[in-house]
Amino acid sequence: MKPKLFKIILGTILTSLLIVFTSCQQVPTAQIITIRSAYNTGWVEELFQTSVVNIGLEKLGYQIEKPKEIDYPALYISIANGDLDYSVVYYQPGHKQFFENAGGEEKLEGVGILTANGIQGYQIDKKTADKYNITNIEQLKDPEIAKLFDSDKDGQANLVGCNPGWGCELAIDHHIEDYGLEDTVEHNRGQYTVLLADAVTRYQRGESILYYAYNPHWISAVLKPGEDVVWLEVPFTSLPEPMENFTEKDTSVDGKNLGLPKSDQGIVANKKFLENNPVAQKWFELVEISVADMNKESLRIKNGEDKPEDIFRHAQEWVKNHQQKYDSWLELARQEASSTINN
Repeated sequence: MKPKLFKIILGTILTSLLIVFTSCQQVPTAQIITIRSAYNTGWVEELFQTSVVNIGLEKLGYQIEKPKEIDYPALYISIANGDLDYSVVYYQPGHKQFFENAGGEEKLEGVGILTANGIQGYQIDKKTADKYNITNIEQLKDPEIAKLFDSDKDGQANLVGCNPGWGCELAIDHHIEDYGLEDTVEHNRGQYTVLLADAVTRYQRGESILYYAYNPHWISAVLKPGEDVVWLEVPFTSLPEPMENFTEKDTSVDGKNLGLPKSDQGIVANKKFLENNPVAQKWFELVEISVADMNKESLRIKNGEDKPEDIFRHAQEWVKNHQQKYDSWLELARQEASSTINN
């Protein structure tokens, strides 16, 4: 074969291979994009959700940076400023104030519903509830009822609450004031998981317990509503800004007014990042993890499988157990990539 002809044939082959390789790329860009994410400090359940999302992003051709741990308010600001690209921490409506304070819709965008139908409110142990016929948090106005939940012997009920700075902290303080409980109920705030673990220990010793509960969380797997604990109703719906417009319909579950709105957890992302990455946006819109699956994961974490490598393994197992649905989401995101290229 003549050298000139050989060069022509070789060039044709290399060009064809380049075309095939390029067509297989799933992120419609000339360079690989690194995605930066974060979750709330100490709330490793969010690392599990982040890992489930990141596994898909990697399959779509993105490079993934190790997720960071940042407290909620600062996390929103980091995304708004472009220091991060996204997070799974968009709890609605509880995080509306974090969202607005960081720049709102001008800089941020909420995408999809990652975990829907979260429930929050106040729970007490069923034994005490049945014995004293306690169904409503307003009954804690009675000093004798409040003393049943007095774990530090100061005469007030000890209500296990939230981490300082969380949205639920403000709601609990508002309820204590608006329901007239300031003289009989003390809001114990701190590391939520640590405080809950102490409440479980006291429950196991036969003591009465009162705590703020959020589902999904391991607490619902350890102390089962209806069996070990019961939800308390509130006398009326009353919430602090920016949730003051919610009604009894918004805060009721199965006919009980729990005082706090049902919560959906979505993804919050930098607005410019989404504009430049429609494939990632489509992926964010599709991924879903059920409350039941999150409760299982939270319990595994509580039982000691709480290292980052454990949680990443859990995420890989979750993907494998939901492979068919997961792959269908990936395919839809890839179609978005094809659509972007064609346009």
